Amino acid sequence: MSDLLDMTVEQGTATLTLNDPARRNVISGALVDRIVDAFDQLEARSAVTAVVITGAGPAFCAGADLADLVAATDDDASGVRRVYDGFLRVARSPLPTIAAVNGPAVGAGLNLALACDVRIASASAWFDTRFLKIGLHPGGGHTWMLERLVGPQTAAAMVLFGERLDGAAAAAAGLALRCVPDDELLPAAHALAARTHGVEPELVRRTKQTLRTAGDGRGHEEVLHEETREQMWSFGLPTTRERLREFQQQISK
Repeated sequence: MSDLLDMTVEQGTATLTLNDPARRNVISGALVDRIVDAFDQLEARSAVTAVVITGAGPAFCAGADLADLVAATDDDASGVRRVYDGFLRVARSPLPTIAAVNGPAVGAGLNLALACDVRIASASAWFDTRFLKIGLHPGGGHTWMLERLVGPQTAAAMVLFGERLDGAAAAAAGLALRCVPDDELLPAAHALAARTHGVEPELVRRTKQTLRTAGDGRGHEEVLHEETREQMWSFGLPTTRERLREFQQQISK
């Protein structure tokens, strides 16, 4: 797509690579524009069933462009909100997303990883909130995203006390699904993404939406009602009846 974001699509999986390694893939306004445009394009392609996000060079994403943060004032939060637009676009996408964290994920770069549905960490990855270290209150929904994954104690250690988690510690804390050797990171992310291939794309997207809202404070009965409605919709998919018959035949053998 550009020199800041590389996009490839293969067999239903899109790979977006932040490509500003000289600046450790910081979230600049220009990069935000490209992330937003990339997801607009990918969501319009029904054959795309998953997105992998990673970084070029030794870093995943070192955070926000400091020029945008320095420009922020009490009366003008537009620069900060512009940084938010990048990872919030990822968080709001109906496409399943995997962060393949290949190196440092810091501040807003950690937010980008948190915005994905799943994180796989390399042995060289590490996760650092760093907001307080540079005199900033966390932003962009950072505390909410982090605490719901790692719990209040680990979130407090990371945010208030500057605890930094490497890939193995992130996996142990639930921040990452797993930690793998550096050279296995993208193959592992792509193998996970490939499990969506062959599934009706709209079914994948609607199921992600159900997962997204399942923890919004509603009770079991409300979620049960939503799932029943969506499951009845899925019975009408062209391939569903055929697949059910195939499984029935396998079980009866």
